Amino acid sequence: MKKLIVTAFALVALAATSNSYAQTMDKKMGKMGKMENPMVGGAAMYPTKDIVDNAVNSKDHTTLVAAVKAAGLVETLKSAGPFTVFAPTNEAFDKLPAGTVATLVKPENKATLTKILTYHVLAGKYSSKDIVAAIKKGKGKATFTTVEGGKLMASMDMGKVKLTDENGGTAYVTIADVNQKNGVIHVIDSVVTPK
Repeated sequence: MKKLIVTAFALVALAATSNSYAQTMDKKMGKMGKMENPMVGGAAMYPTKDIVDNAVNSKDHTTLVAAVKAAGLVETLKSAGPFTVFAPTNEAFDKLPAGTVATLVKPENKATLTKILTYHVLAGKYSSKDIVAAIKKGKGKATFTTVEGGKLMASMDMGKVKLTDENGGTAYVTIADVNQKNGVIHVIDSVVTPK
């Protein structure tokens, strides 16, 4: 009888531990089984680090990091924020006409580069859930004002968030909700540009 009681307690303890683990994983996992903070560019993204400190570790964002440094935006993106950054990958920058990035990072083009980069940033923290809710509220479209001052439109296309810039260019969010100490990053597959 004593052995049966000990076994019963052990099973209850095991079930409680399993349930606790499941609840912990549920909190860490978003909808569709994604981790809240996915790996980006082969690097772990830590919610205790700021946008710049995380981005420098992503091998997919070396062009973006170089551009942020050339524009003098490092200190801004290391500040308290919060910010929402739509972060184009290296492949996104590669879609631009040949020589565009090399031209933009020249000191004499700092103002233009800053304008383009700040067009990828929203003041405040907008999760994918917030963006989708705004799209639904706007009956299929949401308009956000960027730090640059321009408008960036969001809509849904085949289950993905699609961004449309002021020139009609589009980009899709490929990795959402990469949480940072001072905001959130959403990885995008194209560079968006202001007027």
